[in-house]
Amino acid sequence: MPKQKLLPLLDVFGKAQEFAAIVPISALKGDGCDALMDEVMKLLPEGQAFFPEDQVTDQPERFLASEIVREKAIALTYHEVPHALAVTVDKWEEAPKLLRIQMTLTVERASQKKILIGRNGDMMKKIGTQARKELEEILSTKIYLGLFVKVAENWRENPMAVRELDWHAQMEALGENEGDH
Repeated sequence: MPKQKLLPLLDVFGKAQEFAAIVPISALKGDGCDALMDEVMKLLPEGQAFFPEDQVTDQPERFLASEIVREKAIALTYHEVPHALAVTVDKWEEAPKLLRIQMTLTVERASQKKILIGRNGDMMKKIGTQARKELEEILSTKIYLGLFVKVAENWRENPMAVRELDWHAQMEALGENEGDH
């Protein structure tokens, strides 16, 4: 709606009801969204902190690591494999000066695997380098990051495969394996 028509309507609503603020926005252009957020933030009461200030997530570090790798893969491949990509942590070995992480990136088609690996492994190297740097900053340690890509055709259509790739199941399996030692 043009501003000339909108402003009188806002005036009518403003006189009919008391509002903390009236913020016109455009869903198409995104205009006014920042102003709306500013107004909302002014009105929200500050609550107690649920986590320490230095804690970035309530998820396990392994899940965070897999999500960072997934994010880098999606961003660097220009969203060519977003929903068909799962990242699992295969190995997580902590030593005093080095954290060794091995992960598998699972896709549904060989063409997606080629995209992730890239020419001469260039894309995989970019994904690994960016993820490793971010993880080293977050986890405050040196990291060796090994990435592998495998194809599991139509894994999203198979409930068992989805469960195996879910981080909750990975953590359960890790707990069971640690109990064996």
